[in-house]
Amino acid sequence: MNWFDQGIVLSARKYGENSLIVALMTATHGKHSGLVRRGTSKRVRGIYEPGNFVSANWNARLEDHLGIYTCELVASKAALILNDPLLLSGLSSACAVTECAFPEREPHSVFFNNFRKLVASLDSPNWVEHYVFWEIRLLTELGFGLDLSACAATGNSDQLVYVSPKSGKAVSKAVGKPYHHKLLPLPDFLTSDHETADSPSTADLAAGLEMAEYFLKRNIFIHIKGGEPPARTRFVDRLKQLATISSA
Repeated sequence: MNWFDQGIVLSARKYGENSLIVALMTATHGKHSGLVRRGTSKRVRGIYEPGNFVSANWNARLEDHLGIYTCELVASKAALILNDPLLLSGLSSACAVTECAFPEREPHSVFFNNFRKLVASLDSPNWVEHYVFWEIRLLTELGFGLDLSACAATGNSDQLVYVSPKSGKAVSKAVGKPYHHKLLPLPDFLTSDHETADSPSTADLAAGLEMAEYFLKRNIFIHIKGGEPPARTRFVDRLKQLATISSA
């Protein structure tokens, strides 16, 4: 078995004396792991930093074997954002969430393109906003999509300020007010008319991540040993700290 594909490095774990087990999210083969021989050497170790975009060749005697990776670096994102702790934690979170959310060797080409666009956007001013939407699209990709376009009860798209934790659908201010303590807050930038809104505050972005977190935990992280990836927890905590500082 032999194939070539494009991929984004999710993780690289030491195996044996000088090899690595590398997990990639690939364009056409889904999340796929393989062995990199002598992967810990100084000459190639930098290729396998999480978030790096690589050209990968996978080779194995049988399809169900772990197989051997040989990769060439196409673009290194981690090196470009090394001095920004929030960006680095966001990249680490995206890689960790992807690795735990998807089964091995199940193609998800639409998600791969969304993931690639997110990584490419990490040095843009509104990258955290892109990240929140990316997590919501991840839920959709795995069959747990949210409907934030209209009120679940009325069908109207005005004043959507809540999300039902049961249905994942938006709820208007008027309908949800009597039950607000049972609903999740819905930040303005996540509604259907977010294009016309001002740039979201850091607090709104943190609220968006908390909303996504509820559905990620209920539908995905609950099935993962250890629950939510620590990298995502650190990212959200860091953003919350910035939100507290901004509001002081």
